[in-house]
This record gives sequence, structure tokens and C-alpha cells, in this order.
Amino acid sequence: MDGCLAALQELISVVARLRSPDGGCPWDLAQTPQSLIPYVIEEAYEVVDAIQWGDDAAMAEELGDLLLQVVLQAQIAGESGRFDLEGVARGISQKLIRRHPHVFGDVSVAGVEEVRENWEAIKAREKGEVSVKHQLSDQLGRYGRTLPPLMGAMKISQKAAQVGFEWESIDGVWAKFYEELGEFQEALVGETPARQQAELGDLLFAVIQLARWYNLDPSAALQGTNQRFVHRLQKMEAVLDRPLSDYSLDELESLWQQAKAQIAREQGL
Repeated sequence: MDGCLAALQELISVVARLRSPDGGCPWDLAQTPQSLIPYVIEEAYEVVDAIQWGDDAAMAEELGDLLLQVVLQAQIAGESGRFDLEGVARGISQKLIRRHPHVFGDVSVAGVEEVRENWEAIKAREKGEVSVKHQLSDQLGRYGRTLPPLMGAMKISQKAAQVGFEWESIDGVWAKFYEELGEFQEALVGETPARQQAELGDLLFAVIQLARWYNLDPSAALQGTNQRFVHRLQKMEAVLDRPLSDYSLDELESLWQQAKAQIAREQGL
């Protein structure tokens, strides 16, 4: 524990030095909470990627990069007296204690689902949602603002379904998908780009409803597709004797199918 605290204190000191007006780093000094937003998102996704690959060394490195973003945000806030890292750490500790009364209090739970229900109930009370007239829309609005779009859409639809805003069967979901597909196709013919984008969003939301009904994770599905595309492209490039741009579309399609078949054989599919 002493070593851990010493390492964390060293990181805090390094970040403070980087932000020091007296000999600090110009880049770090130029940063604001807003300018660092892309780095927070990027580092979080890189942590997820390292976890999914099961690479311990990469996980440790990427968690360090994400921790840097936490310390840097707290350092910047502390410079103007808004909050500091101590407040951040104490705040999350207190939150965990409040939301685990079955561990830190005398509440009994029957299992994981009851833990989740207690957490959500305590969270709602803390945020004053119990007495808010439009509590569901407030909660869903927060998901829309704070979560990645695919994850946010799934969360929004799950919460809406829990209060009965739901189709009676999967047939209704499929009907909605085809309705939105038709409206998107019509918008592409003669509507404005803004309208086309709105209809595309509706279509994507309908796809997410299908994923929810079939208990599939749309974020994981899309990530898998991205990875498969890159993997197949790597196989194609391994046998090329000239740049991709020099090949015809038919040639590229043939190479793509060969790569796809090769990967399937390697995976025993």
C-alpha cells in the first residue's frame, strides 16, 4: 500500500510540474478540461481494447494513460480552486459506501439483481429523481449526453421498455425497422442532408431495438465487424505486389474473398 501511494504521489507531482508556469511544459499548460476531452475518450477506448485482447502489459500501460487524464483534470481544476484529486477520491469512496449498504451497512440482499436494484434506487434518491415530474426523460437525457451513441441508444430503449414503452412482439420491431429503412431511402432521393441524417439516426435506433430484442450487444457487434475488416485487409495486403489503389474493384473483391476464406480456414470455420 505504501508503494502504491508513493507511486500515485509521484504521478501527482509530475503532473503538477508539467503544469507549472515556472518551467512547465507549454503543451500541458495550454490544455483545458475541454481540450482534453478527446484524450479522455481515446484512452478509455484503448483500455477497453487492451482488456479485450487480454494483454496485461497493454492494460497496465493504458490504465496509466487513463489515470493521467484523471490526475490532469483534477490538477487543472485545483489550480482554480474548483476541486482537487483528494475530493475526487473521497467522493467516489463515499459513493461506493452509500450504494453498497449490504457491505457497509445492515442491508441484506439475495443476489446480484437485488444489488443492482438497490444501486439504482439509491442513485435515483441521490439525484432527486424520485420527486421529479419528468424523471424518466431526465434520466434518458443524461444517457444521451454522457454515453457513446450506440450504448446510449441501448440504455435509453431498455429504460423506456421497463415502463411499458415497448412493442408487443418482435414482429413490431421488424416492422419499425422496415418503416425506417423506407423513410431513409426516400430521404436520400430529395431531402436535405439534415433530414437524411435524421432518418439515418432513426434507422440506426431501429437496428438497436432489434439487437435488444435478440439480446445482442450492438457496440460489440460493430467493433467485431471493424476488427474483421482490418484483419481481412491485412491478409490482402500481405499478398499484394503493388498499392491497393492500382487494383480494379473486381480484383479487390477477389482478394477480399480469398482473405475471408483464408481466415475462416485458420479459425476452423
